[in-house]
Amino acid sequence: MHHFNFKSEELYCEEVPLKKIASEVGTPFYCYSQATLTRHVQQFSEPFKDVDALLCYAVKANSNIAVLRLLLSLGCGADIVSGGELFRVLKAGGERKKIVFSGVGKREDEIEFALKEKILSLNVESAQELELVSNIAKKLKTKAPISIRVNPDIDPKTHPYISTGLLQNKFGIPLKEAIGLFHKASKDPNLDLVGIDCHIGSQVTELAPFLDALRSIKNTIKQLKSEGIKIDHLDIGGGLGITYSDENPPHPRDYAKAVLDELAGLDLMLIMEPGRVIVGNAGILVTKVLFTKHTSQKEFVIVDAAMNDLIRPGLYNAYQEIIPVKESSSESTKVVDVVGPVCETGDFLARERKMPTVSPGDLLAVMSAGAYGFSMSSNYNSRPRVAEILVNGDKFAVIRKREALEDLILGETMAHWLGGKD
Repeated sequence: MHHFNFKSEELYCEEVPLKKIASEVGTPFYCYSQATLTRHVQQFSEPFKDVDALLCYAVKANSNIAVLRLLLSLGCGADIVSGGELFRVLKAGGERKKIVFSGVGKREDEIEFALKEKILSLNVESAQELELVSNIAKKLKTKAPISIRVNPDIDPKTHPYISTGLLQNKFGIPLKEAIGLFHKASKDPNLDLVGIDCHIGSQVTELAPFLDALRSIKNTIKQLKSEGIKIDHLDIGGGLGITYSDENPPHPRDYAKAVLDELAGLDLMLIMEPGRVIVGNAGILVTKVLFTKHTSQKEFVIVDAAMNDLIRPGLYNAYQEIIPVKESSSESTKVVDVVGPVCETGDFLARERKMPTVSPGDLLAVMSAGAYGFSMSSNYNSRPRVAEILVNGDKFAVIRKREALEDLILGETMAHWLGGKD
């Protein structure tokens, strides 16, 4: 359940009509429901309340600092994958000892930033990274808290672009190789080995892949313990999917029960990194119909949002439900492609979609757009990025203003030989 519902044939976010936001802010815009965000955090965290567990929200899913501030205020930590995300979390008031840093390609300056801020853990993903972290810690005269991310070679049964737990993926270290790195890290005076980490992929809609991965990790933990290596926490990553169309992912309470049953008896703090399941269905993208176009082959609905605003359909061929903001009394429908203004054939929000007949000026809501929507947007075709809105009951706030044309060239300069200034 989310807080986007029709009232008197108009689509509302909580108690605010989307038509009102559009009239004041313009289109396109992302709109997030605070009530939905709050409920999702509570649904995920409640089943783990009786164990030593930390929910580290995956910032990459939606990194707006107002959204972060809300989630952090609800007790979340943060899973980051860049120095920029660390900067955002700190600006939003995040607790340093609730931050874990993932990712295969951390730069020296990012590692140094994280160590100086004394975050909970750097999740190391290669032997060379382990050596680099050790060298930087030595230079800073500190001990670097690290976890080692293992790759359990588990098929998450999701889109190949968001699968991360197979040996063919770039993430983590194969289990057999990881044991040697654990031993190396445990003996390094510059490192503080605090955990083991695993993440198999995103938009996973079955429990079995999670449990298969946990069994492999559990066996690794037992082997490490038998060899005298002690760790403090197990980071099981995120990846729990949501409903976009006809998916039926496990409810967070069922996920929690299965995880806790599997890990019973392990005396470790549990870290989780949910992202999509928290923000995905808490946000939508509102766009306006510009034109309708008929050819001998297709019916097109051309809108003012494009692939630069929401790339998931074009990148993953992902399904996003699209509905008119105003319900129509007519039963007339058409099979259409919903497309944007960008000069790419791949610029579409939906293909061969049966939809109510719409006209120029009508507003459409692209549902389930709170995760990997704005955070993956760009300025392709020199299109200013859209506004972001947070709704709380009967009020709303612009939490990111729409970019202006001048913002497009911010930081750019003419080369001096072209008549520009140095």
